[in-house]
Amino acid sequence: MSSSNTLSNPHWTGARSETSFHADGRKGNNVIILYAFTAAALLVSFIADMRKTIRGLEIALKRFLRIGPAFLTMLVLVSIALFVFPEETIARSLTSGSIWLATGIGTLIGSIAVMPGFIAFPLGSVLRNSGAPYMVVSGFTTTLMMVGILTFPMEKKYFGVRLALLRNLLAFLTALAVAFATGLYFGETGF
Repeated sequence: MSSSNTLSNPHWTGARSETSFHADGRKGNNVIILYAFTAAALLVSFIADMRKTIRGLEIALKRFLRIGPAFLTMLVLVSIALFVFPEETIARSLTSGSIWLATGIGTLIGSIAVMPGFIAFPLGSVLRNSGAPYMVVSGFTTTLMMVGILTFPMEKKYFGVRLALLRNLLAFLTALAVAFATGLYFGETGF
């Protein structure tokens, strides 16, 4: 991430969060809470029935090892995509030109990889603070969480080609509908 607070884009407002993906500035509190809750639930399960808990952990480990190679490949591809399209590049692409073009670019960029909400929403906040319209941010974050070109090989392996294609196509069309509805609500579509 650049230490500069501005981009060459005239729509850039200069307001953005540095180094943190949390819109409110917290760094990792949710992860700590999630790990603590998981550890507590595992402890309760272990106390209730040690054998079932151990058996469940063995099954989980076997399944994790089975999907590990596909998951690792997906993780590497997503990391490369995030390197190729850093935050500044995404912000620049989504805050210039026509709203329709920016929404199209946003949905295409968002379709590259599936990311969880705890990454997508703070990134959407950064884009919104950089001047991106709600319609664009909506399309981008929705496709970011629902459509995955880089995750397609893993989906294909587990769902089959037809179902994986259908799921991604329906998710993309849904994201476009959500973006359009958001643009209508905020009066950004011109209709």
